[in-house]
Amino acid sequence: MKLEFKEGGEKILMKAIVNGKIILPDEHGNFFVDDKVVTFDEKIISIDNKSVNAADEILDAENNFVAPGFINIHIHGCNAYDTMDEDAAALEGMIKFLPSCGVTSFLPTTMTMSVDRIKHALKNIRSKIGKSFGAKILGANLEGPFINPKFKGAQDEKFILCADYQIFSEFADVIKIVTIAPELADLNFIDDCRAENIIVSIGHSAATYDEAMQAIERGASHITHLFNAQSGLHHRKPCIVGAALTSNVIVEIIADNVHVHPAAQKIVAKVKPREEIILITDSLRACGIGNGLSELGGQKIFVNGNLATLEDGTLAGSVAKMNNVVKNFARNSEFSIAEVVELVTKNPARELKIYDKIGSIEIGKAADLVIFDENFNVKRTIVDGKILY
Repeated sequence: MKLEFKEGGEKILMKAIVNGKIILPDEHGNFFVDDKVVTFDEKIISIDNKSVNAADEILDAENNFVAPGFINIHIHGCNAYDTMDEDAAALEGMIKFLPSCGVTSFLPTTMTMSVDRIKHALKNIRSKIGKSFGAKILGANLEGPFINPKFKGAQDEKFILCADYQIFSEFADVIKIVTIAPELADLNFIDDCRAENIIVSIGHSAATYDEAMQAIERGASHITHLFNAQSGLHHRKPCIVGAALTSNVIVEIIADNVHVHPAAQKIVAKVKPREEIILITDSLRACGIGNGLSELGGQKIFVNGNLATLEDGTLAGSVAKMNNVVKNFARNSEFSIAEVVELVTKNPARELKIYDKIGSIEIGKAADLVIFDENFNVKRTIVDGKILY
Protein backbone atom coordinates (compact mmCIF):
# COMPACT_ATOMS: atom_id res chain seq x y z
CA MET A 1 0.00 0.00 0.00
CA LYS A 2 1.30 3.46 -0.93
CA LEU A 3 0.81 6.06 1.79
CA GLU A 4 2.22 9.55 1.84
CA PHE A 5 1.81 12.07 4.62
CA LYS A 6 1.07 15.74 4.28
CA GLU A 7 1.92 18.21 7.02
CA GLY A 8 -0.28 17.45 9.99
CA GLY A 9 -0.22 13.69 9.41
CA GLU A 10 -3.08 13.41 6.90
CA LYS A 11 -2.89 10.18 4.92
CA ILE A 12 -2.98 10.52 1.14
CA LEU A 13 -3.93 7.31 -0.66
CA MET A 14 -2.98 6.60 -4.24
CA LYS A 15 -6.15 6.48 -6.35
CA ALA A 16 -6.84 5.44 -9.94
CA ILE A 17 -9.64 6.54 -12.24
CA VAL A 18 -10.71 3.81 -14.66
CA ASN A 19 -13.35 3.55 -17.41
CA GLY A 20 -13.16 7.27 -18.12
CA LYS A 21 -12.95 9.47 -21.21
CA ILE A 22 -9.83 11.31 -20.08
CA ILE A 23 -9.33 14.83 -21.49
CA LEU A 24 -5.59 15.25 -22.03
CA PRO A 25 -3.30 17.69 -23.87
CA ASP A 26 -1.58 16.39 -27.00
CA GLU A 27 1.99 17.28 -28.02
CA HIS A 28 0.76 20.68 -29.21
CA GLY A 29 -1.22 21.37 -26.03
CA ASN A 30 -4.63 20.84 -27.64
CA PHE A 31 -7.05 18.79 -25.56
CA PHE A 32 -8.34 15.44 -26.81
CA VAL A 33 -10.10 12.41 -25.34
CA ASP A 34 -8.25 9.20 -24.44
CA ASP A 35 -9.10 6.07 -22.49
CA LYS A 36 -6.00 5.86 -20.29
CA VAL A 37 -6.02 5.33 -16.51
CA VAL A 38 -5.08 8.31 -14.33
CA THR A 39 -3.39 7.60 -11.00
CA PHE A 40 -2.81 10.25 -8.38
CA ASP A 41 -2.36 11.16 -4.75
CA GLU A 42 -2.32 14.93 -4.21
CA LYS A 43 -0.65 15.22 -7.63
CA ILE A 44 -1.00 13.33 -10.89
CA ILE A 45 1.33 10.31 -10.73
CA SER A 46 0.80 8.53 -14.03
CA ILE A 47 -1.36 8.49 -17.16
CA ASP A 48 -1.26 5.00 -18.65
CA ASN A 49 -2.92 1.62 -18.42
CA LYS A 50 -0.22 -0.03 -16.31
CA SER A 51 -0.36 1.57 -12.86
CA VAL A 52 -3.90 0.67 -11.84
CA ASN A 53 -2.75 -2.34 -9.79
CA ALA A 54 -0.60 -0.11 -7.60
CA ALA A 55 -3.56 2.03 -6.52
CA ASP A 56 -5.15 1.77 -3.08
CA GLU A 57 -8.53 2.99 -4.33
CA ILE A 58 -10.24 2.56 -7.70
CA LEU A 59 -12.71 5.18 -8.92
CA ASP A 60 -14.97 4.01 -11.75
CA ALA A 61 -15.79 6.93 -14.06
CA GLU A 62 -18.54 4.82 -15.68
CA ASN A 63 -17.64 6.02 -19.17
CA ASN A 64 -18.01 9.67 -18.20
CA PHE A 65 -15.55 12.45 -19.02
CA VAL A 66 -12.59 13.13 -16.73
CA ALA A 67 -11.24 16.66 -17.07
CA PRO A 68 -8.97 19.07 -15.22
CA GLY A 69 -10.90 20.94 -12.53
CA PHE A 70 -12.68 24.06 -13.76
CA ILE A 71 -11.23 27.49 -12.91
CA ASN A 72 -13.68 30.40 -12.45
CA ILE A 73 -11.84 33.73 -12.64
CA HIS A 74 -14.93 35.95 -12.24
CA ILE A 75 -17.45 35.05 -9.55
CA HIS A 76 -19.05 37.31 -6.94
CA GLY A 77 -20.94 34.70 -4.97
CA CYS A 78 -23.00 31.53 -4.75
CA ASN A 79 -25.12 29.50 -2.31
CA ALA A 80 -26.17 32.66 -0.37
CA TYR A 81 -22.57 33.87 0.09
CA ASP A 82 -20.78 36.84 -1.48
CA THR A 83 -17.15 37.95 -1.73
CA MET A 84 -18.09 41.32 -0.20
CA ASP A 85 -19.65 39.81 2.92
CA GLU A 86 -17.74 41.11 5.92
CA ASP A 87 -17.50 37.71 7.59
CA ALA A 88 -14.69 35.62 6.06
CA ALA A 89 -16.91 32.57 6.61
CA ALA A 90 -18.73 33.62 3.43
CA LEU A 91 -15.65 32.66 1.43
CA GLU A 92 -15.66 29.30 3.18
CA GLY A 93 -19.26 28.81 2.04
CA MET A 94 -18.23 29.51 -1.57
CA ILE A 95 -15.19 27.26 -1.26
CA LYS A 96 -17.33 24.34 -0.13
CA PHE A 97 -20.12 24.86 -2.69
CA LEU A 98 -18.13 25.34 -5.89
CA PRO A 99 -16.91 21.73 -6.29
CA SER A 100 -20.56 20.79 -6.92
CA CYS A 101 -20.22 22.85 -10.13
CA GLY A 102 -16.91 21.22 -11.09
CA VAL A 103 -14.89 24.25 -9.93
CA THR A 104 -11.60 23.48 -8.18
CA SER A 105 -10.03 27.00 -8.23
CA PHE A 106 -11.43 30.53 -8.42
CA LEU A 107 -10.91 34.27 -8.05
CA PRO A 108 -13.45 35.79 -5.66
CA THR A 109 -14.55 39.02 -7.32
CA THR A 110 -15.16 42.35 -5.58
CA MET A 111 -17.83 44.96 -6.23
CA THR A 112 -17.85 48.76 -6.42
CA MET A 113 -18.34 49.60 -2.74
CA SER A 114 -16.43 51.79 -0.30
CA VAL A 115 -12.65 51.50 -0.31
CA ASP A 116 -12.76 50.20 3.27
CA ARG A 117 -15.22 47.44 2.33
CA ILE A 118 -13.14 46.42 -0.67
CA LYS A 119 -9.96 46.34 1.42
CA HIS A 120 -11.73 44.24 4.03
CA ALA A 121 -12.78 41.80 1.30
CA LEU A 122 -9.21 41.63 -0.01
CA LYS A 123 -7.93 40.88 3.50
CA ASN A 124 -10.47 38.07 3.80
CA ILE A 125 -9.36 36.68 0.45
CA ARG A 126 -5.69 36.86 1.42
CA SER A 127 -6.45 34.88 4.59
CA LYS A 128 -7.91 31.99 2.55
CA ILE A 129 -5.27 31.67 -0.18
CA GLY A 130 -3.53 28.32 0.09
CA LYS A 131 -6.21 26.78 2.28
CA SER A 132 -7.34 23.51 0.69
CA PHE A 133 -10.69 22.34 2.08
CA GLY A 134 -12.67 22.94 -1.09
CA ALA A 135 -12.19 24.95 -4.27
CA LYS A 136 -8.88 26.80 -4.00
CA ILE A 137 -8.70 30.60 -3.90
CA LEU A 138 -6.00 31.79 -6.31
CA GLY A 139 -6.31 35.50 -5.53
CA ALA A 140 -8.82 38.29 -6.16
CA ASN A 141 -10.52 39.83 -9.18
CA LEU A 142 -11.00 43.58 -8.55
CA GLU A 143 -13.97 44.47 -10.77
CA GLY A 144 -14.69 47.87 -9.22
CA PRO A 145 -14.38 50.76 -8.42
CA PHE A 146 -12.38 52.08 -11.42
CA ILE A 147 -15.25 52.09 -13.90
CA ASN A 148 -17.40 54.47 -15.97
CA PRO A 149 -20.76 55.48 -14.41
CA LYS A 150 -22.33 55.32 -17.90
CA PHE A 151 -21.74 51.56 -17.94
CA LYS A 152 -21.92 50.83 -14.23
CA GLY A 153 -24.33 47.93 -14.73
CA ALA A 154 -25.29 46.62 -11.30
CA GLN A 155 -22.47 48.52 -9.55
CA ASP A 156 -23.23 51.38 -7.12
CA GLU A 157 -22.34 54.70 -8.76
CA LYS A 158 -21.64 56.59 -5.53
CA PHE A 159 -18.52 54.51 -4.89
CA ILE A 160 -16.97 54.79 -8.38
CA LEU A 161 -13.42 56.24 -8.42
CA CYS A 162 -10.77 57.23 -10.94
CA ALA A 163 -8.13 54.55 -11.37
CA ASP A 164 -5.41 55.03 -8.75
CA TYR A 165 -2.89 52.25 -8.23
CA GLN A 166 -1.90 53.45 -4.77
CA ILE A 167 -5.38 52.84 -3.31
CA PHE A 168 -4.95 49.07 -3.36
CA SER A 169 -1.18 48.74 -3.83
CA GLU A 170 -0.83 46.94 -0.47
CA PHE A 171 -2.80 44.07 -2.03
CA ALA A 172 -0.60 43.60 -5.10
CA ASP A 173 0.09 40.06 -3.87
CA VAL A 174 -3.65 39.27 -3.81
CA ILE A 175 -5.10 41.05 -6.87
CA LYS A 176 -4.73 39.03 -10.08
CA ILE A 177 -7.10 40.99 -12.36
CA VAL A 178 -8.33 44.59 -12.17
CA THR A 179 -10.99 46.20 -14.39
CA ILE A 180 -10.69 49.79 -15.61
CA ALA A 181 -12.52 52.16 -17.94
CA PRO A 182 -9.47 53.34 -19.92
CA GLU A 183 -11.15 56.48 -21.25
CA LEU A 184 -11.22 57.80 -17.66
CA ALA A 185 -7.85 56.48 -16.52
CA ASP A 186 -4.25 57.64 -16.53
CA LEU A 187 -2.67 54.80 -18.51
CA ASN A 188 0.33 54.85 -16.18
CA PHE A 189 -2.02 52.76 -14.02
CA ILE A 190 -1.54 49.93 -16.51
CA ASP A 191 2.23 50.18 -16.20
CA ASP A 192 2.04 50.00 -12.40
CA CYS A 193 -0.19 46.92 -12.52
CA ARG A 194 1.87 45.08 -15.09
CA ALA A 195 5.00 45.68 -13.00
CA GLU A 196 3.31 43.56 -10.31
CA ASN A 197 1.96 40.96 -12.79
CA ILE A 198 -1.62 42.18 -12.28
CA ILE A 199 -3.76 41.64 -15.38
CA VAL A 200 -5.50 44.82 -16.53
CA SER A 201 -8.95 44.29 -18.01
CA ILE A 202 -11.14 46.73 -19.94
CA GLY A 203 -14.73 46.76 -18.76
CA HIS A 204 -17.69 48.81 -17.50
CA SER A 205 -16.44 51.31 -20.04
CA ALA A 206 -17.60 53.68 -22.79
CA ALA A 207 -14.22 53.60 -24.54
CA THR A 208 -14.02 54.16 -28.27
CA TYR A 209 -12.17 51.69 -30.46
CA ASP A 210 -9.10 53.94 -30.45
CA GLU A 211 -9.19 54.39 -26.67
CA ALA A 212 -9.52 50.66 -26.14
CA MET A 213 -6.68 49.91 -28.57
CA GLN A 214 -4.47 52.50 -26.90
CA ALA A 215 -4.98 50.73 -23.57
CA ILE A 216 -4.33 47.34 -25.17
CA GLU A 217 -1.13 48.58 -26.76
CA ARG A 218 -0.11 49.90 -23.33
CA GLY A 219 -0.62 46.47 -21.75
CA ALA A 220 -4.29 45.86 -21.01
CA SER A 221 -4.76 42.24 -22.06
CA HIS A 222 -8.25 41.21 -20.95
CA ILE A 223 -11.89 42.18 -21.52
CA THR A 224 -14.35 41.94 -18.62
CA HIS A 225 -17.51 40.01 -19.65
CA LEU A 226 -17.41 40.80 -23.38
CA PHE A 227 -20.55 42.60 -24.70
CA ASN A 228 -21.87 43.38 -21.20
CA ALA A 229 -21.51 46.83 -19.59
CA GLN A 230 -19.35 48.25 -22.38
CA SER A 231 -19.53 50.13 -25.68
CA GLY A 232 -20.72 47.71 -28.36
CA LEU A 233 -19.91 46.93 -31.97
CA HIS A 234 -21.23 49.24 -34.68
CA HIS A 235 -19.92 49.34 -38.23
CA ARG A 236 -18.90 53.01 -37.85
CA LYS A 237 -18.04 52.78 -34.14
CA PRO A 238 -16.43 49.40 -33.42
CA CYS A 239 -15.68 50.44 -29.81
CA ILE A 240 -14.56 47.89 -27.17
CA VAL A 241 -16.14 44.86 -28.78
CA GLY A 242 -14.42 45.70 -32.07
CA ALA A 243 -11.08 46.08 -30.29
CA ALA A 244 -11.61 42.79 -28.48
CA LEU A 245 -12.38 40.88 -31.67
CA THR A 246 -9.52 42.36 -33.72
CA SER A 247 -6.72 42.13 -31.12
CA ASN A 248 -5.19 39.27 -29.15
CA VAL A 249 -6.72 40.13 -25.78
CA ILE A 250 -8.39 37.46 -23.66
CA VAL A 251 -12.17 37.82 -23.57
CA GLU A 252 -14.52 36.63 -20.83
CA ILE A 253 -17.94 35.29 -21.84
CA ILE A 254 -20.91 34.82 -19.49
CA ALA A 255 -22.39 31.92 -21.44
CA ASP A 256 -25.67 31.68 -19.53
CA ASN A 257 -27.65 32.50 -22.72
CA VAL A 258 -29.04 35.56 -20.92
CA HIS A 259 -26.08 37.93 -20.86
CA VAL A 260 -24.87 36.90 -24.32
CA HIS A 261 -27.14 35.54 -27.06
CA PRO A 262 -26.14 32.09 -28.36
CA ALA A 263 -25.47 33.60 -31.80
CA ALA A 264 -23.08 36.16 -30.32
CA GLN A 265 -21.28 33.33 -28.53
CA LYS A 266 -20.96 31.55 -31.86
CA ILE A 267 -19.52 34.67 -33.48
CA VAL A 268 -16.84 34.89 -30.79
CA ALA A 269 -16.01 31.20 -31.25
CA LYS A 270 -15.51 31.78 -34.98
CA VAL A 271 -13.58 35.05 -34.73
CA LYS A 272 -11.35 34.60 -31.69
CA PRO A 273 -8.67 31.90 -31.42
CA ARG A 274 -9.76 29.31 -28.86
CA GLU A 275 -6.88 30.19 -26.54
CA GLU A 276 -8.20 33.77 -26.21
CA ILE A 277 -11.60 32.84 -24.74
CA ILE A 278 -12.37 32.20 -21.06
CA LEU A 279 -15.81 31.25 -19.78
CA ILE A 280 -16.98 32.78 -16.50
CA THR A 281 -20.16 32.76 -14.45
CA ASP A 282 -20.10 36.28 -12.93
CA SER A 283 -22.53 34.65 -10.51
CA LEU A 284 -24.24 36.27 -7.53
CA ARG A 285 -25.00 34.88 -4.08
CA ALA A 286 -28.32 33.74 -5.58
CA CYS A 287 -26.53 31.08 -7.64
CA GLY A 288 -27.69 27.72 -6.33
CA ILE A 289 -30.57 29.24 -4.31
CA GLY A 290 -33.47 29.70 -6.74
CA ASN A 291 -36.05 32.42 -7.38
CA GLY A 292 -36.73 35.33 -5.06
CA LEU A 293 -35.14 38.40 -3.51
CA SER A 294 -31.36 38.53 -3.21
CA GLU A 295 -28.61 41.16 -2.81
CA LEU A 296 -25.52 42.47 -4.61
CA GLY A 297 -23.27 45.25 -3.32
CA GLY A 298 -26.01 46.50 -0.98
CA GLN A 299 -28.60 46.57 -3.77
CA LYS A 300 -31.75 44.46 -4.08
CA ILE A 301 -31.62 41.76 -6.74
CA PHE A 302 -34.68 39.98 -8.11
CA VAL A 303 -34.15 36.46 -9.43
CA ASN A 304 -36.56 34.72 -11.80
CA GLY A 305 -35.23 31.60 -13.48
CA ASN A 306 -31.95 32.44 -15.19
CA LEU A 307 -32.58 36.19 -14.93
CA ALA A 308 -31.26 38.42 -12.13
CA THR A 309 -32.05 42.17 -12.20
CA LEU A 310 -32.00 45.32 -10.10
CA GLU A 311 -35.32 46.94 -9.14
CA ASP A 312 -35.20 49.10 -12.30
CA GLY A 313 -34.77 46.02 -14.51
CA THR A 314 -31.02 46.44 -15.08
CA LEU A 315 -29.40 43.09 -15.77
CA ALA A 316 -27.20 42.09 -12.84
CA GLY A 317 -24.74 39.20 -12.63
CA SER A 318 -25.78 35.67 -13.41
CA VAL A 319 -27.12 32.79 -11.35
CA ALA A 320 -25.38 30.25 -13.60
CA LYS A 321 -23.23 27.37 -12.42
CA MET A 322 -19.95 26.78 -14.20
CA ASN A 323 -20.82 23.34 -15.56
CA ASN A 324 -23.95 24.81 -17.20
CA VAL A 325 -21.98 27.70 -18.69
CA VAL A 326 -19.58 25.20 -20.25
CA LYS A 327 -22.49 23.14 -21.58
CA ASN A 328 -24.12 26.20 -23.16
CA PHE A 329 -20.97 27.36 -24.90
CA ALA A 330 -20.21 23.86 -26.18
CA ARG A 331 -23.60 23.78 -27.87
CA ASN A 332 -23.53 27.38 -29.09
CA SER A 333 -19.96 27.30 -30.40
CA GLU A 334 -20.03 23.76 -31.76
CA PHE A 335 -16.71 23.13 -29.99
CA SER A 336 -16.06 19.56 -28.98
CA ILE A 337 -16.25 18.72 -25.28
CA ALA A 338 -12.46 18.53 -25.10
CA GLU A 339 -12.11 21.89 -26.84
CA VAL A 340 -14.62 23.71 -24.65
CA VAL A 341 -12.95 22.36 -21.49
CA GLU A 342 -9.82 24.32 -22.46
CA LEU A 343 -11.77 27.56 -21.92
CA VAL A 344 -12.21 26.88 -18.19
CA THR A 345 -8.96 25.05 -17.45
CA LYS A 346 -5.93 25.62 -19.64
CA ASN A 347 -6.79 29.17 -20.71
CA PRO A 348 -7.32 30.71 -17.26
CA ALA A 349 -4.34 28.81 -15.84
CA ARG A 350 -2.09 30.09 -18.64
CA GLU A 351 -3.30 33.66 -18.23
CA LEU A 352 -2.65 33.53 -14.48
CA LYS A 353 0.78 31.99 -15.19
CA ILE A 354 0.07 28.86 -13.15
CA TYR A 355 -0.32 26.34 -15.98
CA ASP A 356 2.73 24.52 -14.66
CA LYS A 357 0.66 23.67 -11.55
CA ILE A 358 -2.99 23.32 -12.63
CA GLY A 359 -5.18 23.47 -15.73
CA SER A 360 -4.45 20.12 -17.38
CA ILE A 361 -4.07 16.44 -16.50
CA GLU A 362 -0.31 16.00 -16.62
CA ILE A 363 2.18 14.21 -14.39
CA GLY A 364 3.30 16.38 -11.47
CA LYS A 365 0.37 18.80 -11.61
CA ALA A 366 -2.20 19.08 -8.83
CA ALA A 367 -4.80 16.31 -8.84
CA ASP A 368 -7.67 18.75 -9.47
CA LEU A 369 -10.21 16.76 -11.47
CA VAL A 370 -13.87 16.76 -12.39
CA ILE A 371 -15.91 13.83 -13.71
CA PHE A 372 -19.02 14.78 -15.70
CA ASP A 373 -21.41 13.21 -18.17
CA GLU A 374 -22.18 14.25 -21.76
CA ASN A 375 -24.70 16.81 -20.45
CA PHE A 376 -22.06 18.28 -18.12
CA ASN A 377 -23.74 17.00 -14.97
CA VAL A 378 -20.99 16.81 -12.35
CA LYS A 379 -20.49 13.34 -10.88
CA ARG A 380 -17.34 13.88 -8.81
CA THR A 381 -14.92 16.69 -8.11
CA ILE A 382 -11.44 16.11 -6.72
CA VAL A 383 -9.14 18.81 -5.30
CA ASP A 384 -5.52 18.00 -4.48
CA GLY A 385 -6.43 14.32 -4.60
CA LYS A 386 -9.35 14.61 -2.17
CA ILE A 387 -12.89 13.79 -3.30
CA LEU A 388 -14.92 16.85 -2.30
CA TYR A 389 -18.12 16.21 -4.24
